[in-house]
Amino acid sequence: MDIPPNQTLYVNNLPEKIKKEELRQLLYALFGQFGRIIDVVAMRTDKLRGQAWVVFADIAAATNALRGMQGFPFYDKPIRVSFARTTSNVVAVQKGGKAAKAAKGKPPKAPAAAGEGKAKEAAAANGEQQPAAAAAGGGAAAVDVGKPNPKLFVENLPAATTAAMLEMLFQQFPGCKEVTTVPAKPGIAFVEFETEMQASVALTGLQGFKVTPQNAMRITYSKQS
Repeated sequence: MDIPPNQTLYVNNLPEKIKKEELRQLLYALFGQFGRIIDVVAMRTDKLRGQAWVVFADIAAATNALRGMQGFPFYDKPIRVSFARTTSNVVAVQKGGKAAKAAKGKPPKAPAAAGEGKAKEAAAANGEQQPAAAAAGGGAAAVDVGKPNPKLFVENLPAATTAAMLEMLFQQFPGCKEVTTVPAKPGIAFVEFETEMQASVALTGLQGFKVTPQNAMRITYSKQS
């Protein structure tokens, strides 16, 4: 039985040893490029390790995310994405449905294997998804970005941001060479590209991108000595 498109995505084949909160932040950053996320559900129980649910504000964003993130290499494992079988609790609450009370504290249901296969086929048929600059929520014109060069300076990041998390965002863009965080100064990082043009494309595409609802990235060109 095919699962109709809905606001909630079921994501599995995720690394099982990663901490719950770190996983939530990583998924928020990765999937947030496709639209507004209203919840990310990850559980600590053994039965639910390696899987999560990402809830979007609308079905269109969820559909684009499914197509764009299907098979994305996450910690060297291709993630699997499909529509969830049931409505998430937060969506039920927003719609005023009675299902919210019954579902309280429980994640949405994962799809059956057949439904997941259909979702994979649909994603493959769609082709590649371009990095979604429109979802970044800002523009380079609003920031004094400095003199163009291949190295970017990124700030206003959550304190828990890791290099791996930023790599997943910036490696959408060609030429990303290295991401460097500064342990002594949480919230900032440097991202180096092969060319000035490649750095400029990434800056424009991710300027203002909300890693969390409270943290919109501010990107400028790194000052050259």
